[in-house]
Amino acid sequence: MMIKGIARETLNFIMEASKSTFPNEFAGLLQAKDGIITDILILPGTESSEVNAVLKLFMMPNISAVGSVHSHPSSVIRPSKADLRLFSKTGNHHIIVGHPFGPDNWKCFSGSGEEISLDVLDVEIEDDELV
Repeated sequence: MMIKGIARETLNFIMEASKSTFPNEFAGLLQAKDGIITDILILPGTESSEVNAVLKLFMMPNISAVGSVHSHPSSVIRPSKADLRLFSKTGNHHIIVGHPFGPDNWKCFSGSGEEISLDVLDVEIEDDELV
């Protein structure tokens, strides 16, 4: 799927979730609708500490992800070796956010760890009805 960008509301959610779990890491998977990242999937059993977050990928439901998101409690916004291993398993767009989790404290990376551009889009996100 061609990714056009991330919804501003979704990026704001990521920042708020990262602040609320600080000093531990926050982690989830990115989902997109019509080429726009709009949802964050939080997997059951995710373990989080000040050093890392471990996603239990075997807990992923039968849906697709376009990438991952996680926070670094430090202000260092670059992938570690462990991040690169996760990137290789979970899509092509990976967001890392860093403390203090402001609007400019994030970057997007490809599956191989290269920094890539990701536009922040002002779009309305429709809630899917749960049946």
